[in-house]
Amino acid sequence: MNILLLGSGGREHALAWQLAQSTSCDHLYAAPGNPGIAECAEIADVEAGDHEACIRFCGAQDIALVVIGPEAPLVDGLADSLRAAGIAVFGPSKAAAQLEGSKGFTKDLCERAGIPTGGYVRTTSLDRAVAALDNFTAPYVLKADGLAAGKGVAIAPDREEAEAALSDMFGGSFGEAGTEVVIEEFLEGEEASFFAITDGTSIVPFGTAQDHKRVGEGDTGPNTGGMGAYSPAPVLTPALQQRAIDEIIRPTVDTMRAEGMPYSGVLYAGLMLTESGPQLIEYNCRFGDPECQVLMMRLESDLAQIMFACASGELDAVKPEFSAKTALTVVMAAQGYPGTPAKGGAIDLGSAETGGAKVFHAGTSTSSSGLVANGGRVLNVTATGANVTEAQEAAYEAVDAISFESGFCRRDIGWREVERERG
Repeated sequence: MNILLLGSGGREHALAWQLAQSTSCDHLYAAPGNPGIAECAEIADVEAGDHEACIRFCGAQDIALVVIGPEAPLVDGLADSLRAAGIAVFGPSKAAAQLEGSKGFTKDLCERAGIPTGGYVRTTSLDRAVAALDNFTAPYVLKADGLAAGKGVAIAPDREEAEAALSDMFGGSFGEAGTEVVIEEFLEGEEASFFAITDGTSIVPFGTAQDHKRVGEGDTGPNTGGMGAYSPAPVLTPALQQRAIDEIIRPTVDTMRAEGMPYSGVLYAGLMLTESGPQLIEYNCRFGDPECQVLMMRLESDLAQIMFACASGELDAVKPEFSAKTALTVVMAAQGYPGTPAKGGAIDLGSAETGGAKVFHAGTSTSSSGLVANGGRVLNVTATGANVTEAQEAAYEAVDAISFESGFCRRDIGWREVERERG
């Protein structure tokens, strides 16, 4: 079958890399793509925001499956438009994508379905938000309700910083995403990510991961879209994974279906592993970035087959298989990220991939002089090993083979698990 992949980041490069290897895929198109994606897909001139253009392209190129990588087109309802035109889509409807598009929507659903999560308040004005802080104790968790490219979360250690963060959110720091703010109870524990694929009824586990949101080593500095990740996450034991399915994923899927918003696609649950068990922090309605990169590095099954089965409501027919190895990815970002990144920095990948590592392009473009940076997160340097320690060593060996003078990375991705492995 012919497949159209929409997106341009590291997540989409990892998906393209896997889809191109699928025996189910005859021809892979990608839009808008990036230089890395162009190595494994034909770049198409079609805009995800132009639903009619996407439908026309699918008809002209006999597209059997559209894979929507990023969250914005899903929240915009692209999957609905394609399905209405009879085109199979991997990704949820606009109504179902509210699980990521609105933090408040998800918290309300958790309350209705009895899903374990922290206490919360939704508010649409700065004055009411400041007053609502009285219901919580420090540290304060503050979230812009809408999409904010993974950056709309502040954890304020005291009341003064909480009020300043609220002022920024309602003052337009995150655009329309901050017109409503959710204040949440701070949960103690270790954070981990659990992935499942669902066609609205069946649920298939699709791996675990841990990422590093803070820009600085030792998990310091502002939140980013993610500075690195590894998979699997040993802290999510088989028993905890089963609890996550039974107490969080299954109630979500059943409630969404019962309320007329059946969820189809990948469901990414950000979990806090508390003393009382896993609690939901947030949902994403697409593969995480950079979690997708480590999942794709380990996947041994035919990704196109899995995605088409999901889109066709036949998920029971597939069972994803993953390598027992650990995969770890290091994000190389442009100086200035997560603020204003420096664009145009020259990149030479050198011998980074000769030892088995894979460099996924996240924010690159080509110029007359070669590969250059064109975003905040620029490269995802990904490697595997028998455990996190070995995967970390291999990934940083590949990082050190790359010339990117205007870039930087954290040097401690996977540090918690490395410490545990060292005993």
